[in-house]
Amino acid sequence: MILERYIGLSLIKGWLLVLAILGAVFGLISFTEELGRIEEGYQILDVVRYTLLSLPNQLVSLAPVIALLGSIVALANLDRHNELTIISCTGFPPVKLLRAIAIPTILLMAGLWVSMEYITPKLQQSAASERQSLRDGSKTWLPGGGVWSTDGRRYIHIRRMYKDNIPGWISLFEFDKSRQLIRAVRADTAQVNEDRSWIFEKVREKKRVRGKFETRDYQELKVENLWSSDELPTLSLHWDNMNLSVLYRYSQYLASNGQPMEKYLNTFWQKLLMPLTVCAMVLLATPISASITAGRDRSFGINIGIGAMVGIFFYLGTQIIFSLGQLLQWSMPVVAALPAVIILSCALLLLRRMRW
Repeated sequence: MILERYIGLSLIKGWLLVLAILGAVFGLISFTEELGRIEEGYQILDVVRYTLLSLPNQLVSLAPVIALLGSIVALANLDRHNELTIISCTGFPPVKLLRAIAIPTILLMAGLWVSMEYITPKLQQSAASERQSLRDGSKTWLPGGGVWSTDGRRYIHIRRMYKDNIPGWISLFEFDKSRQLIRAVRADTAQVNEDRSWIFEKVREKKRVRGKFETRDYQELKVENLWSSDELPTLSLHWDNMNLSVLYRYSQYLASNGQPMEKYLNTFWQKLLMPLTVCAMVLLATPISASITAGRDRSFGINIGIGAMVGIFFYLGTQIIFSLGQLLQWSMPVVAALPAVIILSCALLLLRRMRW
């Protein structure tokens, strides 16, 4: 038990070391890029805060590489000082070695799922909201000219998102079967209900009646089947920054309305199965650096170089797999799981040949 705990703690230290190094590198890059956006009301301390709040989301996406390099650093360091050789000579079986590695890995996987659902998306949303508020006041302009949605022959557009996720500058257009405009609605703001219905406020409606458009003004007007309150904070975010539950629900909402939802559902499955890839990476790092002959056969630097090359090939390979999956219209869960399956197969093959 003592040896298992020692190996597990060494593994965690390796992960934290690589996390700190990559965090410093990517944090510096992000900070440097953000400096170019400094203006009145948005100063250097605000840039520092934005960088710190958005950095965890970037690091979570690097979790497989962090797990791989951190595991190699930890195990190769133990092997470099002949600690693994001594542990092996005590009769410590390979099964216990894998168990010592599995316990912190399972905790890491659970932590990643929790972070992707509850922590990093909210930090990213907070960072984006604070930056927008400092630069533009309480008015938040949605990216790309706003957000569009369609439901059959109805189209809706949101241009702004005010404080507390209140949508503003709302336009709604309805068409008949011949694609002729029959109704246009313009609202300043809206109240969002839990059942996806919205109460438009300060409304101007133009409706075609007997071939002519009539204009009416309302203080309030109810419209059904729009974005939910949970989805509103994410409309100003890239889909990579949404949490898991919102990604899935939003993709189903788009699918029910006949809108393209592949990028959202694909991102959902990639994030959901990423911790499995992390597990496969840790297993792959074990035979690379923990073989008791590795310390004599190659240097510590070579082990790190091998890990870096594997990380690069992993990134390129996953991009190729996802592109092929979309091109050939493979099942999204299968495409998302394929990198983990390939890495796990390689890891199991190397584990069978590992000298311990």
